[in-house]
Amino acid sequence: MSSTLMRAPPLLFPATARHTATVIFVHGLGDTGHGWGSAVENWRRRQRLDEVKFILPHAPSIPITCNMGMRMPGWYDIARIDGSAESLRTNEDERGILLSQAYFHEMIQKEIDAGIPADRIVIGGFSQGGAISIFSGLTAKVKLAGIIGLSSYLLLSLKFAEFLPKPEFNKETPIFMAHGDSDQVVNTALGRKSYDLLKDMGYNATFSLYADMGHSACLEELDEVEAFLRENLPALGNNEAKPEL
Repeated sequence: MSSTLMRAPPLLFPATARHTATVIFVHGLGDTGHGWGSAVENWRRRQRLDEVKFILPHAPSIPITCNMGMRMPGWYDIARIDGSAESLRTNEDERGILLSQAYFHEMIQKEIDAGIPADRIVIGGFSQGGAISIFSGLTAKVKLAGIIGLSSYLLLSLKFAEFLPKPEFNKETPIFMAHGDSDQVVNTALGRKSYDLLKDMGYNATFSLYADMGHSACLEELDEVEAFLRENLPALGNNEAKPEL
């Protein structure tokens, strides 16, 4: 995989009021940022996230081993998807994961450079996008407002500690994880195991499980994400954005 991947500019939803916070939301394998545009509109429909800019990045087209090596939008290669809890942890694409991690760390830094404090930035995503969001968020060298992982899992879990900065900036950062109980793509047991690992390591994670949901999202879940964003990115009104600690 080339380190100079062709990347399309992200899809942007500007804040509808004064911009004081940013959410980076990352799509899953084979999708684009447009696939989550309707979810962003859903989160904003009650006008409670007016100060938030949403960034929906598009993954580069890369060869995916489990897709017979054919190219499709992906944040890293996946060797095998067979519905088992361990298949996604087989032969993980560490180089691809770290390339995407660097891309998201740079995206976070651009928001900080533009005047948004790190603790007014949330990164999250669905499936592969949720996995890279958890990994990138917890390994960031700035304190974020929150991390979201929907139908996802912890990347490079067997050596995760090797990638953490010293000191850790996001040990206390709220992490919202959610999963359908009938997920046959990112096995529900893997999502639960990832949550348990994070809790055992002392992270501030919560886990929501949705009955009869496969590898998808539901309105109840989207409403929980909206509530998480409202709690961790409260509107500041005319107050200045709080300084980063």
